[in-house]
Amino acid sequence: MVEIKGIEKFAPKDFPGCISSTVFLGGCNFRCPFCHNSELVLRPEILPTFPPDYFLSFLDSRKGWLEGICISGGEPLLHDDLETLLILIKDRDLLVKVDINGSFPSRLEDLIQKRLVDYVAMDVKAPLKRYQEVTRATVNEEDIVRSLEIIKNSGLEYVFRTTLVPGLIGQEDIKEICQMLDGANIFLLQQFVPLNTLDSKYLQKKPYGREEVQEIAKIAEPYFSEVRIEGV
Repeated sequence: MVEIKGIEKFAPKDFPGCISSTVFLGGCNFRCPFCHNSELVLRPEILPTFPPDYFLSFLDSRKGWLEGICISGGEPLLHDDLETLLILIKDRDLLVKVDINGSFPSRLEDLIQKRLVDYVAMDVKAPLKRYQEVTRATVNEEDIVRSLEIIKNSGLEYVFRTTLVPGLIGQEDIKEICQMLDGANIFLLQQFVPLNTLDSKYLQKKPYGREEVQEIAKIAEPYFSEVRIEGV
């Protein structure tokens, strides 16, 4: 079974409308400089692994209280054996949310078809033309677009979200992202947190102020049923 590198036993914000816990899986195929999970992304092998028995006993001990599990990372779909973990969770009548970067559309589609996922949150890093620059990784743009379409047509609850990083993602980028997400319901703007970043230079970056974030949100509002702001 996939190695679990962290468990947040009560994660009230991670799974909207659900009493949930969050599980963190190591490794990612992106190298976003502003990511605040540097060890989880770059050096998951140095982090302790939670034994499967511990995780299952944790789930069973919260039966009747816990409603769902959020699977985060890193990039959860990087792992071939993720399905086994999701089956164990679904066998306990729990809902599953996955936090993904959109680079594994076939795996996402397979898990949705097998009814192992109830909610999808996809991080939209940048306008397509800037994806490789922002993620510092080789990205197949067609995979990103395909993931967007799979999610929008899945019938599941979902959210697309973008982290607002000064000097990297600005108003024009958000406008292009909104156009790319045409037809989506909810868009979440996340505040950049200069903490434990992959690139140490980003520890010195000052996040956008509240008013700046609200101005960016106004740009997005015409494109969606709802625009949310988090972390401001």
